[in-house]
Amino acid sequence: MIITEKLSKEFGTLAAVSNVSIHVQMGDVFGLVGPDGAGKTTLIRMICGLITPTGGKVKLLGESFGYMPQKFSLYGDLTVMENINFFGAMYRLKGEVIKERADEILEITNMLAFKDRFADNLSGGMKQKLALTCALISRPRLLVLDEPTFGVDPESRKEFWKILYQLNKDGMTILVSTPYMDEAELCKKVGFMDNGKMVAVDSPSKLKRSFPYSILEVKAATREPGIFQGVKGVVDAGFFGDKYHLVVEDLQGTREILISFLRDRGVEIFSIKETSPTMEDLFISLAEKEVY
Repeated sequence: MIITEKLSKEFGTLAAVSNVSIHVQMGDVFGLVGPDGAGKTTLIRMICGLITPTGGKVKLLGESFGYMPQKFSLYGDLTVMENINFFGAMYRLKGEVIKERADEILEITNMLAFKDRFADNLSGGMKQKLALTCALISRPRLLVLDEPTFGVDPESRKEFWKILYQLNKDGMTILVSTPYMDEAELCKKVGFMDNGKMVAVDSPSKLKRSFPYSILEVKAATREPGIFQGVKGVVDAGFFGDKYHLVVEDLQGTREILISFLRDRGVEIFSIKETSPTMEDLFISLAEKEVY
């Protein structure tokens, strides 16, 4: 559905996107992930024809696509249905067609009861659903979304992704950028961007299998955030909930070092066990490779 070949964009001396080549196949849920300033939005805008590339090519296989920008860009002083009517008219759809399609999409998004509410009076999650409805009114085969759940509460994010999965199940191809690693896990294929470059592309499971380190989950009678900084064999450490998440080079050797380290400080150990890497572990590792 989407093919980019060495796509690049420069703003003066800044290379926002550098030689990015991706292939979003029909039926994919393709996630673009990476830190702020990685080039995700610039790449999406080039794909949608909103900005002109400095170099490279974009091919869209299919005529219709829906686009949902990063920021809510509809009219706050119009109702939900007035926004939809306006957007449908832009596609030269007849009134009865807009109404029929709007009712269908609003039912999927649980927004039927809010047709007469002004957009300014919607919650953040509901605004995103309205923007999605407007992007879908032309019944595109391809949907492109730029960080659609940024700043939205966790429950609304879950609801939004349920909708995306239903659309994908019904045959829609989806390209979506996201700053959230839990959303990256939901994609069929993920492309990680950093400093304008595409660092890695594959399925979440294959990407995680390529992770070069092991992960130790430590539960102990301490809440000191930086307690494991500088411990031999620990590449990175973080505190999540009631457990520490340690990236290590040598699983067994570091485990023994950690046991001695904590016992010497009189810290009771509840458990130390290996666990699977997360997408966040992987992307931190990839970003550090780019830095060095």
